[in-house]
Amino acid sequence: MVAGLVRSLLNEMPPPNILFVMTDQQRFDTIAALGHPHVRTPNLDRLVARGAACTNAYSTCPVCVPARYSIMTGCEPSRTSWLSNWVPGNSVSQRCGPYLAETLAARGYRTWGLGKFHTEPRLEPLGFEVHERSEELFPTEAEFLGDDYVQWLRARAPAFAHLEQVHGERTDMYYVPQTRAMPAALTVEAWLATRAVEELGRADPRPQFGFVSFITPHPPIAPPIPYNRMFDPDDMPSPVHGDPAIDTADDYLAWMNHAVWAEDISPAQARQLRARYCASITFIDACIGRILDAVEARPDADNTLIVFFSDHGDHMGDHGAWQKEGFFEAACRVPYLVSWPGKIPAGTRHVGLTALTDLFGLATSASGAPELRDGHDLLGALQGAAPARESLIGMFGAPGTRHFKCMVRRGDWKYIWLANGGRELLFHLRENPGESRDYSPAAPGELAALRAEAVRVVGARDFTAPALAAGALKALPFEPFPRGRIRQFARGVTDFGQGGVRP
Repeated sequence: MVAGLVRSLLNEMPPPNILFVMTDQQRFDTIAALGHPHVRTPNLDRLVARGAACTNAYSTCPVCVPARYSIMTGCEPSRTSWLSNWVPGNSVSQRCGPYLAETLAARGYRTWGLGKFHTEPRLEPLGFEVHERSEELFPTEAEFLGDDYVQWLRARAPAFAHLEQVHGERTDMYYVPQTRAMPAALTVEAWLATRAVEELGRADPRPQFGFVSFITPHPPIAPPIPYNRMFDPDDMPSPVHGDPAIDTADDYLAWMNHAVWAEDISPAQARQLRARYCASITFIDACIGRILDAVEARPDADNTLIVFFSDHGDHMGDHGAWQKEGFFEAACRVPYLVSWPGKIPAGTRHVGLTALTDLFGLATSASGAPELRDGHDLLGALQGAAPARESLIGMFGAPGTRHFKCMVRRGDWKYIWLANGGRELLFHLRENPGESRDYSPAAPGELAALRAEAVRVVGARDFTAPALAAGALKALPFEPFPRGRIRQFARGVTDFGQGGVRP
């Protein structure tokens, strides 16, 4: 048995169970107990009361695949080499070391992972003893029929076998308010909660590491009945807008709007979408409640570390943007709750900077042998035994191209660099949390200091193409990204109109 478990046994303290629960594309401002009453989250509120809420938590590459590899490896995207969803397949673990599930399994943990993993290759082994997937798009019929949730649904309700998309309509309907085609009890969220409860109930002398990954509230935004009409659009906060020069600085966001048919969404439509988005979160919250009840039914409930987080947020109309892949708060700041009764003070707020890369170190520290990799000692910070993280840097896009951009967070300040046009923004998040004012002219010293920090960190990374030129962040002449649509068809449909349906 490895050193961590030996140390725990010598101290007559059994190693804790560890449960990670994550959502996809959930904004930071969607937990009622943290001051956001436009959404109802009684079970996430239970977690807030049970432990610590990290209120300055970030996804350092706010898009699905890079964020998920950071969670599994404890390494920044610049080290995993995933800086967008569009990277050729490669072996992350060879560069970063064993994945988290592999690491904990080697320490004597029983490991199980359920839900969305969004790896490349699609069915990449991650080290889970039990590994069941519910993914989104299915390039082939065989991949659709091999999905664990799809198999479960078809076995219980063959009447839904005709559905092209089991999670809601995509393509031009991506940001259109919807209602799920099947009852709440047959949704992927319900399946995930059921399977998690089953795994938590299995008798096994080993400590458990469970990983539960919800697909939603990622679009399409399609909560089931009765959640679909739980929120009044007129009660939703309207999108936040800044100075036009701020909102249009990152042309990639305008490209993304066009790509998913979201460039003409009105303020009223935005509130409708936000109402269904909150409904999706409230439905997930109910499913999480079932999982928390299962944890509390165990005799070792108090010796269970539970962490809730999301891979990134969603602009949801803020700054005129939809989707993610940007460094406004709505896209890169995430909910992040950590609870471990008796080990982490209950009902606390951790205002120190936190990142998804810290999750690997949090789990390995709890299991008895810290392995931080690129992360910070979050467990130590939450227990008052280590300083809080002072700064973090985020990156997105291929270095040396117009897609590359980065963010530096330190104190109340946030700096954003955009290679496309060499544009930069500076925000003071305490004074101006909506990021509607660029502080660059008023704070040239802070601008220069954070720019220098970006140059230092970016220059130290081993990229395949240089992100610096002449000792500065490499800027390219501004060019609008060519507009195009993302056609997300599957299961027999290849495009709109005649000739788009395979026989």
